[in-house]
Amino acid sequence: MHLEQPRGLIVASSTLSMRASAAPADRELILRGLKRCSLSQFSLWVAPWAVLLVFGLYAAFLCLARGLNQTNMDNRFAFGLWIFLDLTVIALGAGAFFTGFLLYILRITELRAVIQSAVVIGLVCYSGAMCALAVDVGQPLRFWYTFAYPNVHSMLTEVTFCITCYLCVLMIEYVPQLLKNRKLRQTTGALVFEFELHKVMAVFAGVGTFLSFFHQGSLGGLFGVLRGRPFAFRDGFAIWPSTFFLFVLSAAAVGPSFIALTSGLVEKVTGRRLVAARVYDKLGSISGRLLVFYVLLKSIDTLVWVNQTSPSHGFPAHRFYQWSPFGTWMLLAEIILCGLVPALILLRPDLRAKRVWLMSAAALACAGVALNRFVLTIQTLAVPTLAFDEFLSYWPSWQEFATFGAVIAFGVLVYSFSFRYLSLFPQERELEPLTNTREPGSHRS
Repeated sequence: MHLEQPRGLIVASSTLSMRASAAPADRELILRGLKRCSLSQFSLWVAPWAVLLVFGLYAAFLCLARGLNQTNMDNRFAFGLWIFLDLTVIALGAGAFFTGFLLYILRITELRAVIQSAVVIGLVCYSGAMCALAVDVGQPLRFWYTFAYPNVHSMLTEVTFCITCYLCVLMIEYVPQLLKNRKLRQTTGALVFEFELHKVMAVFAGVGTFLSFFHQGSLGGLFGVLRGRPFAFRDGFAIWPSTFFLFVLSAAAVGPSFIALTSGLVEKVTGRRLVAARVYDKLGSISGRLLVFYVLLKSIDTLVWVNQTSPSHGFPAHRFYQWSPFGTWMLLAEIILCGLVPALILLRPDLRAKRVWLMSAAALACAGVALNRFVLTIQTLAVPTLAFDEFLSYWPSWQEFATFGAVIAFGVLVYSFSFRYLSLFPQERELEPLTNTREPGSHRS
């Protein structure tokens, strides 16, 4: 006599078998000795970011299909949220090139513990910025026009060339990490290729430093040569305005802080110790010294602009701060609260040895460079350029916010998958874990 199995039981058993088969397959991709959360917990972590990414891609599609009338930008307010995003993530992504420079060129070996994480951060920052820029330009299929018909009189041409080339460098630097995947390491050719790539990493680090130096500077120099925008215009050295050098220095100063901040956040979310205390101390020390130098030059540049550059063009500096949203508080917050204060904290060994002080100072430094890019991008276009002009106002549309969110979600997803299936922190096996198996998406029991 044949007894028919209930349909619900069949579905349940098939589901369990699928999960059982999926779990071992997932574990086979994780390197030996690295503890990761279950696949279901990881899926819960990536699900909201995936939804945000899809929603942002829909908004970007609207902008590309229907035009930039989907945004709140216009002919007078040509730069908006996306350009601010580009400048900010590129500045924060400078931690990749600067960490590579310190490790491979200056031989600061402590930074080997975070160089792989820095490469992933740089990759997601630069690729995300390029995607946002493609939507902002509105003609991504004509990207090759910049290379085929370059405008040799524009700083943006040099920026485009350098950013594109450096993105290629970051992709090459990311390849050895991919080859460390547990499955790929079973291929002899992948092992040999990874070994050979490590021999020339110093060359790519040098090329990346060269490319990043010039495009960071040219992004700042772009605002410094805008004679029609007296709030941003600066005098300088030879053909370079002072903003050229300030952009380079600010990116280099904040880069180590952002690497320390992201590493600390990953440790907090995963519940594992990933980086030794001496590495955090080195990152904080380097960032603090450069921040002091940057704050000094930024203060001198501001004083020269207030007392000489702006008045010589018929615009007393106080006029630019008469509108309450852009008051002098922004200038003080950028230089003192988000510049001098974190620099002094990071310079004191006893303070940066405490994780709370270190992370707070790193967060303030990153906020300072973001505020600087906001001021040059948004405030520069908002302030009047003629005596009879009024202050302009701008608020991004939901399409702009959604596209902004898509870039953030893209970065989180790439980093999450890289952390799960690759080895971003070489010291992870050595350091004692804070908990047993937490990871992005897991929760304390």
